[in-house]
Amino acid sequence: MVMVPLTHNLGFPRIGARRELKRATETFWKGKVSETELLAAGAAIRKENWRIQKDAGIALIPSNDFSFYDQMLDMCALFGVVPRRFQWKGETVGLQTYFAMARGAGQSDDCKWHHAPPAAMEMTKWFDTNYHYLVPEWDGGQAFKLASRKPFDEFKEALDLGIRTKPVLIGPVTFVFLGKRLDARVNPLSLLEGLLPFYSDALGELQEMGAEWVQLDEPILATDLAAETQKAFSMAYDFLRQKTPHLKFLLATFFGDLRDNLPVAVRLPVDALHMDLVRAPGQLDAVLQSLGPRMMLSAGVVDGRNIWKNDLHSSLALLEKASAALGVDRLMVAPSCSLLHCPVSLSYETKLDDELKSWLAFGCEKLAETQILALAMGQGRSRVERQLAQNAEDIASRQRSSRIHVHAVKIRSSSVKKEDAQRRSPYPRRAVLQHARFKLPLFPTTTIGSFPQTAEVRNNRARFKKGEISQKEHDEFIRNEMALLVKLQEKLNLDVLVHGEYERNDMVEYFGEQLAGFAFTENGWVQGYGSRCVKPPVIYGDIHRPASMTTRWSVYAQSLTQRPMKGMLTGPVTILQWSFVRDDQPRRETCRQIALAIRDEVLDLEKAGIGIIQIDEPALREGLPLRAAEHPAYLQWAVECFRLSTGGVRDETQIHTHMCYCEFNDILDAIVALDADVISIEASRSKMELLEAFRKFEYPNEIGPGVWDIHSPRVPSAKEMAGLLKKAIRVLPPEHVWVNPDCGLKTRDWKEVLASLKNLVCAAEQMRVAAV
Repeated sequence: MVMVPLTHNLGFPRIGARRELKRATETFWKGKVSETELLAAGAAIRKENWRIQKDAGIALIPSNDFSFYDQMLDMCALFGVVPRRFQWKGETVGLQTYFAMARGAGQSDDCKWHHAPPAAMEMTKWFDTNYHYLVPEWDGGQAFKLASRKPFDEFKEALDLGIRTKPVLIGPVTFVFLGKRLDARVNPLSLLEGLLPFYSDALGELQEMGAEWVQLDEPILATDLAAETQKAFSMAYDFLRQKTPHLKFLLATFFGDLRDNLPVAVRLPVDALHMDLVRAPGQLDAVLQSLGPRMMLSAGVVDGRNIWKNDLHSSLALLEKASAALGVDRLMVAPSCSLLHCPVSLSYETKLDDELKSWLAFGCEKLAETQILALAMGQGRSRVERQLAQNAEDIASRQRSSRIHVHAVKIRSSSVKKEDAQRRSPYPRRAVLQHARFKLPLFPTTTIGSFPQTAEVRNNRARFKKGEISQKEHDEFIRNEMALLVKLQEKLNLDVLVHGEYERNDMVEYFGEQLAGFAFTENGWVQGYGSRCVKPPVIYGDIHRPASMTTRWSVYAQSLTQRPMKGMLTGPVTILQWSFVRDDQPRRETCRQIALAIRDEVLDLEKAGIGIIQIDEPALREGLPLRAAEHPAYLQWAVECFRLSTGGVRDETQIHTHMCYCEFNDILDAIVALDADVISIEASRSKMELLEAFRKFEYPNEIGPGVWDIHSPRVPSAKEMAGLLKKAIRVLPPEHVWVNPDCGLKTRDWKEVLASLKNLVCAAEQMRVAAV
């Protein structure tokens, strides 16, 4: 009998091939569809996802990888981890509470709360990805209970379709570890004692329902862990194994190598260990030497985070080494991580040229690669000879393509000098010149860049792309919208204005469309958080700027007002991080090429009279390697690239940057080294807690701590914003504080924006009066 390695998938994109989940949830939030209709839309997506994976030949198909918002939020609902401000009574966590935890409660929901509508839970990046998760909150009286039927209902749903799935849960140690302590006396690991019985109950019920395997995701094993955390794994998994002795555990690690956590992982009482052999192929030898005699190895050899076609011959070399050591019966073949980070299918791309398309693989294609590898391992390479030959030709085609390499770009990049990444004078000297130039009041007000992308704005863009209106008609509409926005900002009495970004579809895609070396998909959507989906550009070749990208719109907007108008750019690190990046050269080289293109744009804006230029870098922290030993090398080139983009400007030109939804504490040295004159940061959800790190570090430049959480429909009062600013000036000099929202306003509606900005300006005015 021929033995074929077991194939499995760690998770599938949950948004639907055409963003069906986004449309369903947003229409539900607007009250246009019922809860029943929303649940039916989710069931339809799950059914299609399971069908796709079954048709691809995947043996162990995941369930509970679907979510209406976020998998960590799902875990909070499952175990009753609902912050007290949501006034939860201990019943099943319903969609109203679930979405309130994710988004906060809107003003229209006032009657449902005893006091002010509660603010949303904090959100931050999922390890080093561009996906955001909701952060569990731990307080001193934390209790747990099973409060959701989601994993059980979805397992039964698939079983009724004839598919015995592998339920997926965030592992208990990662779940508590990634939470936030509301009470400093709480040790998150101490919560395991109360949590594990309910984990055990959930696993036991899944076993009774017919589950044979369960996947427990423990990605923190790819990070630096203290001995206490390593010990918690043994305690937790010994407990779960004792309570559910017959259920097979697949412990999933991903995003990096285990290193000193490997001895911990291989000693756990689990049936299979999943390793990311794309990010860390070098760990295979150590794993093979350490794995126990009965534990299976799940080899993650298909890249779950990028869209390049897998080099099947290289993957087979890893699998053959593993098979030789373990035997094919102890080998599982899988993507490196959940396919959440990939678009659904390449079949929806009709406009990519054939050459470029032959280099790519989206979610469905990665499932096919997984199956080809398993067949080659089980039945020999001759079984898939045609597929392997085609793959080899596609890989070779990409390597020899003339469209990838541009000699002039490489020469310029290699010629960069140290002084190219330095401002002419230190910040104190620049600040004097800038304050004299702009004459802004104390607590100057501004926004982060974008304003609501209304249906009319989106329709104008869509009609232009379809050829239904001319360039002239398209531009005239944008000019009119900008003119109205400038007048509105002046009426609101904002100090530093923006042009609204009505000409832009996305803060990365817009620039990529105008840079050489980028390609774009029609339906390459991935989830950023909740209903927020992004369509990352594809960086396939050397990057340069053929022409100015933003100058004409910034100059037009500045011509409409006497107040300063910010030029708005996306920084090189963020463009890199939020793209699907070529994997045939070091990321630092690609980033430097982007930085030089942005530098050219910055100098054009300055030459055109734009005195304040914002270069957003929300992804700087996101790119930080998971291991501390690798931080310095990354931060060195990331900071250099930002400084390279700004290093050519005059002292009186004020450089802003923006960062959001990340932990700043471990990169404050790098933030200072960016040498931006002003940094705006997300701070409202944390109630200004983030600023404590800046105080301890004695951050020398100016800061705009966000006072309005724009990812929530709540309209904060002027009193609430002023309260946050009062907290800010306890740790920062008042003359260094700007007043702004947490992030851009693209996703909000005008009613919320107008009310919130009026309150924001009012709060700043109150602070000025109090300072006199």
